[in-house]
Amino acid sequence: MKQKNTLGKIIALGSACIITFSLMAAVPVEAKASKMNMAYLYGGNISTYKSLVEKTKNTLQEVSPSYFDITADGNLKITGAVDTAFIKEMHKNGVKVIPFLSNHWNREIGRLALKNQDKLVEDLVKAIEKYDLDGINVDIENVTEEDRDDYTALVKNLRDKLPAEKSISVAVAANPNKLKKGWHGSYDYAALAQHSDYLMLMSYDESYTGSPINPVASIGFVEKSIQYALEHVPKEKIVLGIPFYGRYWKDGESFGGYGISLNAVDSLLSKYGHQVTFDQKSQSPMARVTIGPNDPKAYAFGKELTPGTYTVWYENEASIKAKLRLVQKYGLKGTGSWSLGNEVGTTWDYYGLWLNGKYFGDIQGHWAQDDILSVENRGWMTGMSSTSFSPNTSLTRAQAASTLVRVMGLVPVEGIRSFQDVPDNHWAKKDIEAAKQHGLIQGVGNGKFAPDTPVTREQMAAMLNKVILETEGVAGMEKKFPDVADNSWSYEPIMKMTTNDIFSGYPDGNFRPKEAITRGQMASLMNRIARYVEK
Repeated sequence: MKQKNTLGKIIALGSACIITFSLMAAVPVEAKASKMNMAYLYGGNISTYKSLVEKTKNTLQEVSPSYFDITADGNLKITGAVDTAFIKEMHKNGVKVIPFLSNHWNREIGRLALKNQDKLVEDLVKAIEKYDLDGINVDIENVTEEDRDDYTALVKNLRDKLPAEKSISVAVAANPNKLKKGWHGSYDYAALAQHSDYLMLMSYDESYTGSPINPVASIGFVEKSIQYALEHVPKEKIVLGIPFYGRYWKDGESFGGYGISLNAVDSLLSKYGHQVTFDQKSQSPMARVTIGPNDPKAYAFGKELTPGTYTVWYENEASIKAKLRLVQKYGLKGTGSWSLGNEVGTTWDYYGLWLNGKYFGDIQGHWAQDDILSVENRGWMTGMSSTSFSPNTSLTRAQAASTLVRVMGLVPVEGIRSFQDVPDNHWAKKDIEAAKQHGLIQGVGNGKFAPDTPVTREQMAAMLNKVILETEGVAGMEKKFPDVADNSWSYEPIMKMTTNDIFSGYPDGNFRPKEAITRGQMASLMNRIARYVEK
């Protein structure tokens, strides 16, 4: 790492001892590990896939489009939807493209693929190379325990034939009841995990087409599915499936449980008479929706919802958040959603936060949300509690000192007390001492620091000026703000921080030097100085 920011500071120790400190290059705080987030892409117009990914606000590491099907004789069928431009765009943005191989619930086709797998594997390896894909997600469903060994052999065969850098994952049925036969019996969790990078646990379809009226993925169903998987698979190889759909049943009809996207449910609730309840036991919402004979037509995945009253079990923000909490509770690798584009628009306001254990309800939709998440990931700022960041609360001098010490990776010299109003049991004492010893902060006079007093904009400009010396000077600059006098102690740091786009003024042309900094504004400032301290 290149050396920079040498600040020689003379600190008095007692009445006689003098020592000089040299602040070396800022040590970047390594970002906390993020949980993996993947999503399936299925149906719809492939030209919209790029925009669907963009709406996730940079929370996705992988997308799994429907490029690979299986023919009637068990061979590979490459769909006409392989979009090389999309693949290149994803790679440009650091997102892996890992198509899923599907038999679309057809047992005979699935069995043929497993029995005659050598050619299938050979063709898959060639296709992955040809289209510059990043691996494969195997999603063969509705085979049985009779096909269990063949299923494992297919995944092992793929691992043996694909380059090591190509990812292999397997979508497996959730099995909360520990079933050994039928569809659930086709998955040897332990063996599949041994030959793959992770298992995508399809922890949904608790209810299904033709089933009794029930939630799609109650919290109990999901948690028991995780617990069973953990009996056989390391936690770092489990990805939790999140449903972006619900199911509906029409009163008076003996058959129901048809699928409906979450955005279609949202549309129903906005257009028709309804009543919504949130079931605490299942942590799932349920709606009763009535469509009148003269109401506009409604559709779910192309199927018309005729006039009548419907029961709809679905997912909303509260139910998805409850599932995301389980990722943290059990230390899972991350989540996978079925399927992208079916969620409501506000999903990505909270998804990345909650997936990574940042349960800050007060930053959703906040102008500084992305900045807050970024600095929290770096470990530079933390919440006021596990559920609150308080972005609009004034930043205190103690919080400012603590943040800058984390940014710079500083440690204090033990046994020194710089300020009489910062007792030994103060939460930020060590950070305040480190910031003082390295010249980042000063007291307010009379041996005091005033740790709980808000930081002003001019004070923060001065602090940041000491952190990042590699900025342009102010020589020859015309006075920029009418409320910042050119003989003011803070004139130079304010000018330097605004010239280098760290700070900015207000629309009225003023800087407002005495105005307090909020915690959200501090997060934004820290994000802007990252390019200087992470070189």
